[in-house]
Amino acid sequence: MAVSWVLDEMKTADLKDQRLNHRLSEVLSQLGGHPTASIPAACGGHAEMTAAYRLFDNDKATFEAIVQPHIEATRQRIASHRVVLVVQDTSEIDVTRPEQQVAGTGPLDGGARRGTFLHPLHAFTPDGTPLGTLHASTWVRDEAGGGCASMSRAQRAAIPIEEKESHRWVETFRQASEEAQRCPSTQLVCLADSEADIYELLVEARTEPRRLDWIIRACQNRALLRDNDQETAEPYVREQVRAQPVLFTHAIQVRGRRAKVSCETRGRRQPRQSRQAEMEVRAACVTLRSPWRADRELPAVTVNVVLVSEVDPPGDDVPVEWLLLTSLPVDDIEQVRQVIQYYCVRWMIEVFFRVLKSGCRVEDRRFEHLDRLLSCLAVYLIVAWRTLYVCRLGRGCPNISCESVFEPAEWKSVWMVVQRGPLPSEPPRLGEMVRLVAQLGGYVKRKQNNPPGPQTTWVGLQRMHDFALSWIRFGPETRAGPGLV
Repeated sequence: MAVSWVLDEMKTADLKDQRLNHRLSEVLSQLGGHPTASIPAACGGHAEMTAAYRLFDNDKATFEAIVQPHIEATRQRIASHRVVLVVQDTSEIDVTRPEQQVAGTGPLDGGARRGTFLHPLHAFTPDGTPLGTLHASTWVRDEAGGGCASMSRAQRAAIPIEEKESHRWVETFRQASEEAQRCPSTQLVCLADSEADIYELLVEARTEPRRLDWIIRACQNRALLRDNDQETAEPYVREQVRAQPVLFTHAIQVRGRRAKVSCETRGRRQPRQSRQAEMEVRAACVTLRSPWRADRELPAVTVNVVLVSEVDPPGDDVPVEWLLLTSLPVDDIEQVRQVIQYYCVRWMIEVFFRVLKSGCRVEDRRFEHLDRLLSCLAVYLIVAWRTLYVCRLGRGCPNISCESVFEPAEWKSVWMVVQRGPLPSEPPRLGEMVRLVAQLGGYVKRKQNNPPGPQTTWVGLQRMHDFALSWIRFGPETRAGPGLV
């Protein structure tokens, strides 16, 4: 039977066949209980494995149909929060095979690797707890034929935005705007990295009536609109903001990194040393000059800007800098701090992708056709959310009862295995329970230790599923409760 959280998540599933709806819940329960295992190992038997592969091969079980009930459940979770951050980003799903490639895939980087692209819109609370996916699109790049990389800057600018891959950022922003209209009592703030620094997106974001706030990390030092065609001392965004007074400074710990390829020239991809950096913060309101477009005339756009820059960076290293464009107010220090804190949550989408790829191992699933892989990907999107949700909820709400997330058989079996003592009279708190689960995955509990991360959590959840099943079958509670087997 499907576990209880799956029944809640899939209660609005509509695959046009009640038997398929039931099978979807069963498969989601099996893969969610063993996220790192192969599909045959997670299903636990030949009949269950066959049923799972038949689901992925069914024309009614499309990527969109499988994700839709999760989207509706996410909307309900969003409605209970005052502020929700919705993050959009793109990730490669690399399914390159040594011999026979997956039918229907396309090139990822010029043809050497094969796969598809995933672009989700994922909701988070301001403390980084994932609430679920609100929108997700996939696409396959056409076979290598030159593309925009071989064009000049003017030639690329002459192509309408609707014909470019980058239009996905605009489309997803529109989807986020629609979600903001569905929950007027919740403030939605859309976050995106520098790849979303597209002028058409900034124009879309300023369209009235505006119901969605946003923060975008700038990629370009855009030109400013001059007053009365007069020369200005600071005609570009970065120079204009640098001329403003420093609002405050803050010390951060910079993590070092290595270049993935030796020929990389982009500054943000260069190797960097670990160090403590002193950052100074400035803010301003500027009006951007519209760029030339062959097919349309774009208006000037007024935006707020926050610049976070390193003071006296090492001469042989890349300085740390964030240039953030936003619709949020920056009139005082607290408002500027909030913009920076909100943007820091954008990193959680990278953690989500790591859980999806390393934890759920979605790129290692063996399918011959892309449409079946996409149906499987939709299921693992939900599994990845659930894994990260348990991990982060233990940090954000450590004092609530663990039974808000875990079934009695789950926490009791884990307690007996890890604590090796009698059960407490009351269920443990969620923060304590998440640490116990993470200990099953290799987390070492110390007095002064960081909370468990997603890797130890997803391994621990897999072992917890087996312990809970054994507890029901052979433990003190011999009667199988609903949604546990």
